Amino acid sequence: MLMRFLRRVQPLFVVLAVILIALLLRSQWQELRSYAWQITPFWLAVSAGCLAAAWAVEVLLWLRLLRAVGGHLPYWPAVRIWFLSAIVRYIPGNVWQPLSITLLAQRRGVKPEATLTSIVLYQAIILLAVAPIAAVYFAVTDNWGVLTDLVRDAPWLTTGGVTTGGVITGGVITGGLITGGLITAGLTPLVVFVLQPAWLIEIVNWGLQRLGRARLPIGLTRAALVTALALALVDWLLWGAAFAALAFGVNQYTPAAMASLAPHLIAVYPVAYAIGFLSFFTPSGLGVREGALYLLLAPITGGATITLLAVAMRLWTTLGEVIAAGISALIPDRIADRTAEAAAGQPAATGGERDLRKGLT
Repeated sequence: MLMRFLRRVQPLFVVLAVILIALLLRSQWQELRSYAWQITPFWLAVSAGCLAAAWAVEVLLWLRLLRAVGGHLPYWPAVRIWFLSAIVRYIPGNVWQPLSITLLAQRRGVKPEATLTSIVLYQAIILLAVAPIAAVYFAVTDNWGVLTDLVRDAPWLTTGGVTTGGVITGGVITGGLITGGLITAGLTPLVVFVLQPAWLIEIVNWGLQRLGRARLPIGLTRAALVTALALALVDWLLWGAAFAALAFGVNQYTPAAMASLAPHLIAVYPVAYAIGFLSFFTPSGLGVREGALYLLLAPITGGATITLLAVAMRLWTTLGEVIAAGISALIPDRIADRTAEAAAGQPAATGGERDLRKGLT
């Protein structure tokens, strides 16, 4: 019943998503027009290439996880489903994209339980893969953005801090402990699930049961989980590279400045993206991701620059998704049409019959 209702209202979701994207463009248009852009086409091309590569890796990762739960899709139809579902992320709540993917995959004969499980696994692995990037970045740079002094010094948490030349050095020790504790807390789930992948499977199956779905046998071995995490790590680094290349494409930097900025931009973007994703009630982390980027990068790039870069990246990726979704919508999926007709109890239509039905409707 629920799936039938969602299938009927899916076009409404798409229209609503397009409206929200248009409102996003309108709300930021004046600020973007007034900014002194210095465009470098080469870096914009690099950014677009990194985005395309990241999306290709994401589809590959999802298909591997789908196969692990007994679902099968060819790669290019999966790309079509991925992009047709991408723009509904801009509807508040992070459930619409998974629901759209589930509906479109069902038209190709994939069980909703299998698709839903693969998406849950995908989201879990994508979030877990942020942990090593964040851990290495914060451990090496000790940069917590505008909160750096708060975390590093934290004098109110010390017990008998040592004063040297008027500076409380005990706070530095405590700050180091805080940094280490935060890094350890972030890495713990990753280590646990790599050592015990069955626990992750049990959590997913528990969630399926809570949704009234049957448990699924999930063939996710430790080796398969490590491979999936490696793909997710590559995906995040490509996203970070796309963000860095966009920054270099809309601002003029010296080679030395680019070399200095690139590690920060590449590493922080996945962290901010994950924070935005976890803000469940905002459409695609809208506002939260940009706020996290400002929080972590403002001392390095300047507040005005990172604000504009965050908005520009949002619009850049949205433009790419809209173009890809438009191309996908123009490509008919005849196999999905036949599967949907068979599921509805209708005989599979020939190409001419299907065209006639479309003409009559």
